[in-house]
Amino acid sequence: MTRLLALLVLLAIAGAAQAQIRTPASPVAPQKGNAEPVPTSALDGNWRGTSDGGSCNAPLDYVLIIENGFVDGSAYDNTAQGPKPNTHHGPPPAPTPGLWQIHGVAKNSGPFSLISVASVKGSDRREGKLSAQSDGGGLVVTETGGCRRTARLQRR
Repeated sequence: MTRLLALLVLLAIAGAAQAQIRTPASPVAPQKGNAEPVPTSALDGNWRGTSDGGSCNAPLDYVLIIENGFVDGSAYDNTAQGPKPNTHHGPPPAPTPGLWQIHGVAKNSGPFSLISVASVKGSDRREGKLSAQSDGGGLVVTETGGCRRTARLQRR
């Protein structure tokens, strides 16, 4: 009896698999072997550099990756301090952001905008705007607000 039941289960699975209908390829989808090349940017690559301290006297170490014109990266403040012991038993001061996430779309010619968002805990959302421009063999990134730091990045 169990052999008959096992046989019926196998036949049911095989029948369900056979009943699935394969749909034809979409006419919009590119044919195999004829895929369009992904557009590249003249600024594609890994970029690294350090900014000046700006009005905050806190330089940032930048690491940017540009791939197909899309910018993704971070900036790290080596001088950022974590929480300090609070001997007055009052509310602790807000931590200074030590890590910034950077995103945007690069342009081959002329300046382009980037957005930076601080990695901080809690509801203290900090964001800033950056302006970047190709300068010879380098990339110049400038804060448009806040500390107004300027970084000169080199391709690595």
